[in-house]
Amino acid sequence: MSESTAFRHVPRTGVIYVTQAATKRGFDPNDPQWCNLGQGQPETGDLPGAPARVLTVEIDPNERDYAPVGGIVELREAVAEMYNHWFRRERRSKYTAENVCISGGGRVALTRAAASLGEINLGHFLPDYTAYEELLDIFRAFTAIPMLLEPERGYAIEEAELRREVLGRGLSALLLSNPSNPTGKAVVGDELGAWVGLARELDCTLLVDEFYSHYLWTGAKPGELAMESAARHVDDVDLDPVVIFDGLTKNWRYPGWRVAWTVAPRPIIEAITSAGSFLDGGGTRPLQRAAVGLLAPEAVAAETRAITETFRHKRSHFLARLRDIGITFDREPEGTFYAWGNLARLPAPLRDGMALFEHALERKVITVPGAFFDVNPGQRRSRASRFSGYTRFSFGPGLDVLDRACDRLAELVAAHA
Repeated sequence: MSESTAFRHVPRTGVIYVTQAATKRGFDPNDPQWCNLGQGQPETGDLPGAPARVLTVEIDPNERDYAPVGGIVELREAVAEMYNHWFRRERRSKYTAENVCISGGGRVALTRAAASLGEINLGHFLPDYTAYEELLDIFRAFTAIPMLLEPERGYAIEEAELRREVLGRGLSALLLSNPSNPTGKAVVGDELGAWVGLARELDCTLLVDEFYSHYLWTGAKPGELAMESAARHVDDVDLDPVVIFDGLTKNWRYPGWRVAWTVAPRPIIEAITSAGSFLDGGGTRPLQRAAVGLLAPEAVAAETRAITETFRHKRSHFLARLRDIGITFDREPEGTFYAWGNLARLPAPLRDGMALFEHALERKVITVPGAFFDVNPGQRRSRASRFSGYTRFSFGPGLDVLDRACDRLAELVAAHA
């Protein structure tokens, strides 16, 4: 049977690509022999000090109906109150349910937003989240414009430089993950406040992917919860052009629930809700109902502290192990559970991320080549990726998996020395 010409080829994003390639080699997520350093999710089991994991979801007969496209009002209210409680206690302007839209996962939330954008120039950084590539290509109303971040500067960009980029490129919106997937660079505190102020002044909408915002390793004061949000720096919730994406996937460690939200001014929420009516129809009602209690202040505090305690230790241990192998870092991760590894000091051919990936698969270790994060909508740039000599290593798995993986990577490097 010939291949249909009615459909265009849609490439697989980084994590999907490496997982499927590993599956062809026998990868099974339940097989303890495999070490998945490519996974984009945290360990989902019990953590010391964390609230008990939700093991059952009771479904009321009335929950059999479709949920509203924008989400059930109880969860929308809980999301709004969570941001008000943690980030806006001293602010007069508060979020309400009308500032929140619930969707069936982070990609759905981002897709709704992208579908709602007009004929504008949309800036995005390099490197950044792999799934942005198709997202920025499939909707042709806006023009995606890349902004290069330099390894030698630790992937940072100064406020004055950001201002020049916005004005010089005529950007009406800017998409970013914060903390950054894959580099771990975090824009927090006064720096994040300056970015929000710039967006307000120049009327450039910030589209801020905050799915890793509870995985922060620098900047928190003793006793403070290690989490940040652009919501802290918004003056007027219905006027400031700030759109926030988050959900249960990372910060609550329930990736399989596919419950996410968008927080934004009311007119933007109305637009993305309308987009959801034809894109996806809305998320699952029972899981939205079950999510409400997870957003209570005491639950958020306990989960965040448990994440900080467990993952901070894994971070320091994992970075040390990778350094011993010969992997270096242009910037140590300030957030996320990823290490953006520079492979330049490894023996050939392991200095190339794709080659390292292929060789590591032979030892049942999964990694993500850095080239996948060189977001290139429409494949308009034909040159080789600047990030072919990088790999993203996830410390989302348990510590025992990380150690087994590092042992095997050390053996791999030694075999090619």
